Amino acid sequence: MVKVYKYRIYGGNIMLLRGKPVADKIKKTVINEVKNYKNNGSIVPKIAILRVGQRPDDISYEARVLKNCNVVGIEAEGIAIESNSETENVIKILNKLNQNPKIHGILIFRPLPEHLDTEQISRAILPEKDIDCMNPINIEKVFVGDKNRIAPCTPEAVIEILKYYKYDLSGKNVTIVNRSMVLGKPLSMLFLDENATVTICHSKTKDLAGITSKADIVVTGVGRGKFFGPEYFSKESIVIDVGINFENDSICGDVDFEAVSDKVEAITPVPGGVGTVTSMILLNHVIKAMRLQAKMQYF
Repeated sequence: MVKVYKYRIYGGNIMLLRGKPVADKIKKTVINEVKNYKNNGSIVPKIAILRVGQRPDDISYEARVLKNCNVVGIEAEGIAIESNSETENVIKILNKLNQNPKIHGILIFRPLPEHLDTEQISRAILPEKDIDCMNPINIEKVFVGDKNRIAPCTPEAVIEILKYYKYDLSGKNVTIVNRSMVLGKPLSMLFLDENATVTICHSKTKDLAGITSKADIVVTGVGRGKFFGPEYFSKESIVIDVGINFENDSICGDVDFEAVSDKVEAITPVPGGVGTVTSMILLNHVIKAMRLQAKMQYF
């Protein structure tokens, strides 16, 4: 039975859709899968992490991934590439990882330096080892509804949160304020797979508040701290805040949480919401990649 987290904020009851219990459930599944493989003496799951350059946020993210891998028992290999490396050199490294049967998942931190050809590099990753859905073949599979694919981590995290908290998505009106290939477009396909009705909004959308306030579920991903106030929602709104913004040495979402939280039905916090789940889904994709490479059915 799902534990419901309710908080009274400024006199109103809301449901706080925390990511930790969702991530913990996924983590438990991954740990059990890794143990099964190791106990059978067949395969030791392993991920290769490619970092180009010395961006502080990439280094921080790499440390978190390595820590999570250690927790669930997945082996990890970090590969640091000089920031001035050419596209051909990066692809050469990728080809070696593609051909290495002991590497089951490949993660490349994005964005890549501007001089690199991101499209060529994306296509160079084997789709069955592409745990962050960088290869266009995996994106294509998302759009055609092919289940034998690895979806982008953040869109999948949004769906997992809603399912964990027992929201029936069938027939729901969903508005996504993001049209990127990283979030908005693939997420719209995942919602359609659940028989939801989807509207995608963006910077040119007219009367944005009028559209979002009529939706059952609103997903925000504009990258502007505290952009969405109460006028963008209704009392029945379920708000999934994907934004991560840094303001005054603190992290906040796209939604003005303090102004909105007591005026909606449910909301994800930032931090502690979607990002928490995304990190664990990445490792779950290593298991999916292993099964795909072994031509096994997904669990």
